[in-house]
Amino acid sequence: MGFCEDLGEGGRDIFAVKIGGDSKDKKPNSGGKNHQEEEEEEKLTNQPAKHEEEEEQFSVMEVKVVEGTIDVVLVNGVLRVGDRIVVGGFQGPVVTSIRALLTPHPVKKLRLKGEYLHHKKIKISQGIKIAAPGLERAIAGASLYVVRPNDDIEVIKRSAMEYVDSVMSRIDKSGEGVYVQASTFGSVAALLKFSKAPEVNVPVGGMSIGAVQKTDVTKALGKRKKYATILAFGVEVTPEASQLAQQLGVKIFTSHTIHRLFLQFKSYMDKIEAAEVAVFPCVLKIMPSCVINAKDPIVLGVHVVQGVAKIGTPICVPGREFVEIGWIVCIQDDDHRALDYAMKGQRVTINILGSNPEERQKMFGRHFEMEDELVSKITPDSLDALREQYLGDLSTEDTELLFKLKQLFKI
Repeated sequence: MGFCEDLGEGGRDIFAVKIGGDSKDKKPNSGGKNHQEEEEEEKLTNQPAKHEEEEEQFSVMEVKVVEGTIDVVLVNGVLRVGDRIVVGGFQGPVVTSIRALLTPHPVKKLRLKGEYLHHKKIKISQGIKIAAPGLERAIAGASLYVVRPNDDIEVIKRSAMEYVDSVMSRIDKSGEGVYVQASTFGSVAALLKFSKAPEVNVPVGGMSIGAVQKTDVTKALGKRKKYATILAFGVEVTPEASQLAQQLGVKIFTSHTIHRLFLQFKSYMDKIEAAEVAVFPCVLKIMPSCVINAKDPIVLGVHVVQGVAKIGTPICVPGREFVEIGWIVCIQDDDHRALDYAMKGQRVTINILGSNPEERQKMFGRHFEMEDELVSKITPDSLDALREQYLGDLSTEDTELLFKLKQLFKI
């Protein structure tokens, strides 16, 4: 097993990128990556060497947070224990000194046990593991710089952060947008670049590197519920993160292709936007002695006679000249548990909130009574949205009810 195999798939991807050399040389295929990903990763690795005599070139492959180590590709130059190094990090440049230089043990049996060889100096082209304080803050895919005696540390720090800052500038400062995740910073950069394309135009509110964890799910909640989404490119989702995402309503999409990832998201957003317009058919009957609040917000105990009552459903009273009394903003069962919808036969408590000043003046006992049926108000636009996105979700009975309401509203 080679060193790249030992580091896993993310390591092999970056190791496959040609660093330096003649521009006429062909670059090996990087594990099925598209041109855009390769272009972003090469920006990280094909930076001019700081010292012409040594042509030093290093690139961080992987960051081990628990161990406080980074896996690095050493293409040209020399690394020594005690060297002062600078590498880009999310909170700024990481400036530290090398405590240990490690390579996988040549004996397979020992390598499988996770044992490494320690070196005082390494100067050949290979992959190595570096241990140093603060490296858990380094970014996988960033360039690493060695500080030599006559170097200006501030210049090197700026160089280490230049590309990182340019990529991070593509993230919406308000925090509104989807959360993107990939195995390396170069792959994240490719995701961000693709998201800004005119034909895509998806706002990104945050990013992370590595497998999707519970903390990523929490961050993905953001400021707007519609963007509570993680686009995970070529990384795993931990079971704990998946479980929390279901509890919090965060949608996670995974793919090894950037284009397919954004197609999944676009399809999802089309459905979300349609849901804001689409209205499912329902007929509600007010239950006796279940008028909890007569005026905005109107709180009633109702029996779902037909159809499905959903959060966001506009309600009107056909028997009172189709007076509109507001939208369903809350549904609760007998145990006071919040529901997204209530099906035919269920008895639930609903809160109806007026969406405009006129609706907020409507009240039980003046504009409608106990014997009045409450129905979902459908319009030509809501009907079209329902047909386009949710027709397959309607039962035969619901479809028949929709047809009756269409006639009732003369659509």
